[in-house]
Amino acid sequence: MPQPAYETRFGSLAHFEKGQVQPIDDDVKHYAFSNCFEIASRSRPYEKVVFGQNQVYVLEVLRAEGTSPWYTCAHDEFALDMDGEVEVHLVKLQGDQVVADENRNGAVLVKGEPRGKKMGWIRLRRGHQAMLPKNCAYQFRSAAPAVLVLQTCKGELSIERWAEICQAA
Repeated sequence: MPQPAYETRFGSLAHFEKGQVQPIDDDVKHYAFSNCFEIASRSRPYEKVVFGQNQVYVLEVLRAEGTSPWYTCAHDEFALDMDGEVEVHLVKLQGDQVVADENRNGAVLVKGEPRGKKMGWIRLRRGHQAMLPKNCAYQFRSAAPAVLVLQTCKGELSIERWAEICQAA
């Protein structure tokens, strides 16, 4: 018997299809389904919109466009480029710009320009991932709209829009 033909299509900010949950012998209200490209298409640059959560751990989608503020975090974070090209600039923070509370979750804005040793920069393209080390400042720069997914912990900059992004029925 011939196997059905499947076609893999990669989404992008310019072209995506809204997916949906297809429950079998269950109720769709038990599931949440969202699309990082759809969320980014509706977001302002560098809003950290939560689209997946497991206890304090979250996946956030960011629309990268232009230059972001400087962020830092008391724990490591990871950025995955889903579409476009983004530069990540890193500075090893010193003094009062370091997040003193190791139990503080999520990214925070760096007050003023980051002080410390420049660590360099990383160019991300679709499928590339970068670690954002704890107690370092990071800034995203993108000449054209791009999409990043951050793996982090929910914090004060995390935005929840579950009613807007999840399938309800």
